Amino acid sequence: MHADNSHHLIAAAQRRHETTRAKATQALRDLDREGGAVTFQIVAQKAQVSRSWLYTQPDICAEIRRLRDVQRGSAGASLPASQRSTEASLLRRLEVANARVRDLTTENQRLRKQLEHVLGQLRASTMAR
Repeated sequence: MHADNSHHLIAAAQRRHETTRAKATQALRDLDREGGAVTFQIVAQKAQVSRSWLYTQPDICAEIRRLRDVQRGSAGASLPASQRSTEASLLRRLEVANARVRDLTTENQRLRKQLEHVLGQLRASTMAR
């Protein structure tokens, strides 16, 4: 009678499954980081897996759909994740821009008063002649 070696087959299948999941997850990360288009076809090609297998993995399938929807929702070409602005960074940039506008407004008012003063002096010296 032969020994039961099915545990080796089960372990190999589990390793193959985990390797395939890791390749698909890495492909998603790479596409997101690079700003590449995210579709089931592109992820399948990049990860060297079948599209049908991607559809059987609920978490990977959901992530592909989420990234695809994010890209469709943005105007123009999508940006890599590393270049996307967070809400906090956008608010900070707005605060900095508002502070710059206030500074420029103050400087503009100061320069106008200075110009008024110089033009007044020039007019007074012209009339005195």
